[in-house]
Amino acid sequence: MENYTMEGRTYRYYGKEAPLYPFGYGLSYTTFQYRDLVLSPPTLPVCANLSVSVVLENTGQRDGEEVVQLYLRWEQSSVPVPRWQLVAFRRVAVPAGRETKLSFQVVAEQRAVWAQGWHLEPGTFTLFAGGQQPEQQTRAPSEVLSARFTVTGAARPLRGC
Repeated sequence: MENYTMEGRTYRYYGKEAPLYPFGYGLSYTTFQYRDLVLSPPTLPVCANLSVSVVLENTGQRDGEEVVQLYLRWEQSSVPVPRWQLVAFRRVAVPAGRETKLSFQVVAEQRAVWAQGWHLEPGTFTLFAGGQQPEQQTRAPSEVLSARFTVTGAARPLRGC
């Protein structure tokens, strides 16, 4: 095998077709609503970590569990990258009519790209939070929130942080 690119070989890279059963696929006996997605800080140095919080509310009549998923998208990169990358997930039980605030940490390593070694690059990124992948078509209602953040500084090898 001489061609090691992932293009056209997995749905994570460039494909127009969505997977039949994406990560987090499933139905629930209740409904959830996401709100108040906060990224802190919204501008961070190239080696810094990002703090994320989001509020999840069970708007249905039954207690339920939701798999909260965070995805990262590079808006511009010097090398090919996935359409989005899963960076965190957590299964959360929420009683009917209640809400919970979740906190996550997205570490710098999760923004690294492979270019003859792992590198961190400055630029604009989008973070998605929800009960499914971004742009996923489902029969069950679900939503995905998004927010942008900026990474500043010079590109550097990951081990240089």
